[in-house]
Amino acid sequence: MNSSLHHRLSPSLQVALAKRQRETGQSIEEIVEAALGQYLEVDEETIFQTSTISALVEGVNKGDLTVGELVTHGNFGLGTFDDLDGEMVLLDGEVLQLKSDGQAYAVAESAKTPFATVTFWEADRTVVLNQPLDYSQLQAYLDTLLPSDNIFYAIKVEGSFEFVKTRSVARQVEQTRLIDATAQQPVFEFHQVQGTLVGFWTPTYMQTVNVPGYHFHFLTQDRRQGGHLLDCRIGQVTIGIDDTPQMRMALPNTSDFLAADLSKDTREELHQSEK
Repeated sequence: MNSSLHHRLSPSLQVALAKRQRETGQSIEEIVEAALGQYLEVDEETIFQTSTISALVEGVNKGDLTVGELVTHGNFGLGTFDDLDGEMVLLDGEVLQLKSDGQAYAVAESAKTPFATVTFWEADRTVVLNQPLDYSQLQAYLDTLLPSDNIFYAIKVEGSFEFVKTRSVARQVEQTRLIDATAQQPVFEFHQVQGTLVGFWTPTYMQTVNVPGYHFHFLTQDRRQGGHLLDCRIGQVTIGIDDTPQMRMALPNTSDFLAADLSKDTREELHQSEK
């Protein structure tokens, strides 16, 4: 299906479209897509997730959801692949696998994921920021853009980066706890690079379900490299915030997931694994 549409708008619609663009700072494409989504009853205010972060921490690293099925629930997101084989980025509907060599690879629809979070991207707020900030300062700035600590947010940070540090977990040959898999993680550094942070902010009360706070994966502008974000310093960027107050979850119907003990407090292990 061709995703490019060409249609001549009536003068009144052109005026209304220009007015909305001035008010929100959104692009024409974003406004039209949001309007079509509402008219066609496509739910774009929902996060879809497969499995839980606590299961991944416990070593449940095989799923039953395919990438082909995942993209029916969103065009923006992140996650991983069976056997923790690299980091996942979903951007503009394209799924890329950032393997342990730091390179990005195309993914077959039949590939499976043990953990992923996605949504249909529709920015509610867009801010252009031209101020060098390190990662902790960026998070503090993003805090000012989030109206509540009690819902999810999809976040896109796109533009120039003075410095980016990422990791990508190598494929595990057997069931492995996340903290053990990340203990030998390959780390990559990028300097003076254009790219995109794809991520989410998760409320603290959902800490056994998803990574609490900010969780980003990075992808270079040419979509050839990236990984799980460890640190960064931004240059001039455009920040998009997508409020997502609804959530849907699919739990794996696999023997490993059904047998896992998910009652443990894995917060400290998760914190160590995300560093």
